[in-house]
Amino acid sequence: MSANNPPRGQDPDRTTAYRWNQDQPENPPTTPHGQPYPPQQPYGQQPQYGQQPPQGQQPGYGQQASYGPPQGQQPQYGQQPQYGQQPQGQQPGYGQQPAYNQQYGQQPQYGAQYGQPDQGGGWHNNGPEMLGAGGEPPKKGRKGWVIAIASALAVVLLGGGAVWAVGALGGGGTQPHEVLPAASIAYVRLDLDPAANQKLALFQIAQKFTVTKDSFKGEDPRQALFDAIQKDDDDLAKLDFAKDVDPWLGSRVGLGVVPSGKETPDFALAIQVKDQEAAKAGITKLMGEEKYGLAFRDDYALISTTQQLADKYAAEQGSLADNAEFGDDLAAMGEQGVLSFWTHVGKLTELAKGELTADQTQLLDQVKTARFAGALRFDGAYAELAGVVRGGKNLTEGVELPGSPLATLPASTAGAFSMSGLDQLITSKWAEIEKQAAATPSGAQFKQFVEQAKTQFGLQLPDDLATILGKNFTIAVDSEGLDNDQVKGGVRIATDPAKAQAVLDKVIQAMTSSGQQPPQIAKVAGDGVFTVATTDEYAKKLAEDGTLGDSETFKTAIPDPDAATFGLFVDLDKVEKLYLASLQGDEKANAQVLRAVGFSGTQTDTEASFSLRVLFN
Repeated sequence: MSANNPPRGQDPDRTTAYRWNQDQPENPPTTPHGQPYPPQQPYGQQPQYGQQPPQGQQPGYGQQASYGPPQGQQPQYGQQPQYGQQPQGQQPGYGQQPAYNQQYGQQPQYGAQYGQPDQGGGWHNNGPEMLGAGGEPPKKGRKGWVIAIASALAVVLLGGGAVWAVGALGGGGTQPHEVLPAASIAYVRLDLDPAANQKLALFQIAQKFTVTKDSFKGEDPRQALFDAIQKDDDDLAKLDFAKDVDPWLGSRVGLGVVPSGKETPDFALAIQVKDQEAAKAGITKLMGEEKYGLAFRDDYALISTTQQLADKYAAEQGSLADNAEFGDDLAAMGEQGVLSFWTHVGKLTELAKGELTADQTQLLDQVKTARFAGALRFDGAYAELAGVVRGGKNLTEGVELPGSPLATLPASTAGAFSMSGLDQLITSKWAEIEKQAAATPSGAQFKQFVEQAKTQFGLQLPDDLATILGKNFTIAVDSEGLDNDQVKGGVRIATDPAKAQAVLDKVIQAMTSSGQQPPQIAKVAGDGVFTVATTDEYAKKLAEDGTLGDSETFKTAIPDPDAATFGLFVDLDKVEKLYLASLQGDEKANAQVLRAVGFSGTQTDTEASFSLRVLFN
């Protein structure tokens, strides 16, 4: 289990954030009770528990407000009382922790908080009710759940969660994969109660944008999700969140896709619940006349197409958590964030094998053993979509790809793209490229282009094309000159400079012979590197090693540039002059918050990873 996803019962405020605290000591100081102190936050420090900022002063950017309200004031929705202090006669609200005078570090038992289980030791022994006859639910129902997940993501990103971000510092408890079937080949999880560092980061980001800054006024994220779904479903218009949903709905939902032996797979939807009986009644109203099966396992309601399947999944001894590959893949990915997903690529594509062409089937053979895991997660400075592919075969045809030179570009770079291994890809896959291109509507144009390159320009394909693309192909645009239309741009190629010059000479000679004016470009040949640019000055600048990698913006956007085999970097602060003038009001203010975009990753013969980051000022 990842350090960022603590075992059940561990204080979630002490989860380990990812990347920014890698240099923390191995044996951090502990409290008198033996618990480690919370890790230091990357954007500001937290005041001591119970300590309030000076009167009339708000907590600084990146700081967490103290635990416990001012003297004589009741805690607001989503806040925690001070350790060891419980407001008299008041029960912890949604997202609150119980006072620590109830035994330090002890989590409330789900039986006490959400209703007692039966004497058999589990919810299922009560005998799940048959809430509708078995059978395949209409497509409308499945579509509804898809809308639910998509809407929830929108709620997380755009509104409805600040009180949860600043107050409900939870994150512990059972995860959906711990109750979903062990045979699941695909999994999606949405967590409205992730680790504390994720919530604080979301709050920090929300405060930067005018569209979200004033919309986080204490709205329950679950209600925001319900309201978003209700707008698109007339059947839900009759339901009331406070009466029909809030008494039972928890904060997590997970979906597992299970092979059925048929073309259409089975599924299990796990919804965290607070009260079993209330959940039965509430889910009955939500589902309406649709057919489904319902059973309970631990703190989750399991919904499937039939009661038989729901009972089967609830009674299983194991779960997806027991899948070693699943656990290893999530651990390799790190922080699970707000949204996470996993799939066994080969087993999932097996379901659609009858619909694939022979070429597609052959292509998928390379990934039939691969698994893919991903997550949407947050830091105070950026949002990140990250993913890993593990267990693949011959992803690079056995060739070790060189790292990207993005970090050695000039410090004044406004944007750049880099890709390694294109020469090897073109050479080894050229026959397949021609075959697949011929099968497309534009196949004739592609064939004409290839013939023209050979006859008019004298190029040898694919060899000359592989030379131009090289072991690494990096294109860059400088920030200087953008405001006066004198763009400085160029390409730096890791290739044989003499061969690259010969290919370029062929093109220039062919253009001159046909009466065309060849482009005026500057060239610099180095040791294994060939550089062309729009000006002599920039060609020399691009050919030399620069210091872009020293920039804090670049280091945040591209987490591991030396290992990256591909990368895209755009410094929005350096190019915003191109578009800010056309914006006004909130649009301009929100655009100025955006700092940079970075997309990078690595690829080996068996594994690949990627990170897409959007940075904020």
